[in-house]
Amino acid sequence: MFILRVHSVDTEQPIATTEEIDFYTTTSPSDPNPKFSERRGVVHLYRKASQSSLPNPSSRSTSLFVVAVPNYLSATDFIRFVGPYLDSITYLLFIRNDGIEDRYSVLIELVDQQAADGFYCSLNGKRFSPSEAELCHILFTHSVEYSELGEIAGTPPEGFTELPTCPICLERLDPDTSGIISTFCDHSFQCSCTLKWTYLSCTVCRFCQQQDEKPACSICGSVENLWVCLMCGFLGCGRYKEGHAVRHWKDTQHCYSLELISQQIWDYVGDGYVHRLNQSKVDGKSVEMNSRCLSMEGNGDDSGINEAIYSSKVEAIFDEYSRLLATELEKQRQNYESLLAEAKIKRDSLVAEAVEKAVTSEMQDIQSKLDKRTEEKNALAEINHNLIKNQQVWREKVKEIEEREASQLRLKDEKILELEEQVS
Repeated sequence: MFILRVHSVDTEQPIATTEEIDFYTTTSPSDPNPKFSERRGVVHLYRKASQSSLPNPSSRSTSLFVVAVPNYLSATDFIRFVGPYLDSITYLLFIRNDGIEDRYSVLIELVDQQAADGFYCSLNGKRFSPSEAELCHILFTHSVEYSELGEIAGTPPEGFTELPTCPICLERLDPDTSGIISTFCDHSFQCSCTLKWTYLSCTVCRFCQQQDEKPACSICGSVENLWVCLMCGFLGCGRYKEGHAVRHWKDTQHCYSLELISQQIWDYVGDGYVHRLNQSKVDGKSVEMNSRCLSMEGNGDDSGINEAIYSSKVEAIFDEYSRLLATELEKQRQNYESLLAEAKIKRDSLVAEAVEKAVTSEMQDIQSKLDKRTEEKNALAEINHNLIKNQQVWREKVKEIEEREASQLRLKDEKILELEEQVS
């Protein structure tokens, strides 16, 4: 199931050149009123993430979307291309983007489901011109919304994922994802074939063309394990480096990313590869991974190609699981190293705490003993002071007693002398 959101500040303008009006009137005389208009804007294509994009009874509608029409095909040429169904078309809108000069899109409304089914079966996968390689890719759409705000138009509705509108990038995706069944793999998926779009307005296709230049991650400058967003062309390193491609998906919800080296496409939402083609390990040619590849040289029933497809699938799965295993082992190593570091920090903290506690306790004991000895010293000093003070008092008393005894002795001696004088 597909829906469209168009960022447009323009209004629909009827196609009014004399040549085209005469052509419409001549081609469809039963309906001479112009039912063809033009509008400028940026188309955002969304698909239901949980369902296959291939047509089924529940996904069909009377509204059809032609993804990309090469610019060498004028509006008149496109009307001639859908000429047999003009009487069944009630509305036809050419949507042109000023930033994309090599292609435009077309929105078509038909009278009923039978007419829409006939239009789809007859023209889907058909070449626009016998001498050119571009195919007409048609999708059933269930709704079309117009918004003047780019943020609203570029935000996927809940349960939907955005698809690229570049035909080459869209053809790279498997049919269940893109809804595109018919492709010519011999020209659509090799870098040289992107030259068919003269101006190379798609950033992804330009990256494929710039084989002489060495691309680098837009954030960290890494030149290894690079992935380019199919929606906006953001170039970032993979999860085995700094993971800037994954962060871009988380920030923008652009879930499809192309690995530059292998040309494989990863779906971050579905967590798996969704590319249509892979390089054969036998001869290096492009072969189809998810559906049968249509080729101008034949139908590709060669057993060697089948073996190459199987080998490529097995090798892709093996490589992915090897990377996942290496990543998980690296995560476990980092985890155990962090645990060891935490344990060491905790041990050092406990040791430091124990040492500090022991030192504090010892200091407290020493301080307590010092205080006690200080008190004892002060007490002894006080006693000594008192003793010294008492000693002076007693010395004075002793001196007084000695003086008194000496006085008494003198008095006694004088009395004795006096008595002796009396006796004699």
